[in-house]
Amino acid sequence: MNAKLSLCTLIAATIAISACGPQAFVKGNYDNVERENLLNDQWSETDMQKAVHDLVASALSSPALSSAKKMPVVMVTNLQNKTSEHIDTQSIMDMIRVELMKSGKVGFIDKEAREDISSEYEYQGAGNVTAETKKGPGGQIGADYIINGRLDSIVQEVGKDKSVYYKLTLNLTNLKSSMISWSDQKQIRKTYKKKTIGL
Repeated sequence: MNAKLSLCTLIAATIAISACGPQAFVKGNYDNVERENLLNDQWSETDMQKAVHDLVASALSSPALSSAKKMPVVMVTNLQNKTSEHIDTQSIMDMIRVELMKSGKVGFIDKEAREDISSEYEYQGAGNVTAETKKGPGGQIGADYIINGRLDSIVQEVGKDKSVYYKLTLNLTNLKSSMISWSDQKQIRKTYKKKTIGL
């Protein structure tokens, strides 16, 4: 009798411990990437989409890009992360570049590919390709503008209320004059309520 009682107690304890442990995510569904994501209080893809959409529209309507006599050539550089979060700022700048290119009004220089291009020049210059297809230094197009920026945040907590504020600022700088030809910012604020967890 005692053995059966001990066995039942052991089984019940095992089930209880298993239920309290971390749960694995084993079933998933595809979701609409345009649907707002407010699962937590961190920077999300929704924040990125909203900020990029508005800033790209603003940049395209600026005189530097909308009134240019020839297609402006732009190079995306760095986005400073001044928040307390680990945010992939390269992903933000990639999305900005893609959306600007989709407009057909802006051309881009690939800064990240420069080392690969230089290496390929050396390879082709070593006699590995035909003279008709050989490429080399001196034929590249220089950028007219660079885009850079900064992401800031302010987090406030009072009682059960939490407010998270983001500000994404972008600058379009003329490489010839070093003057900023366009600058704008997108502000996002999200509010949360702390949930009381009871037993």
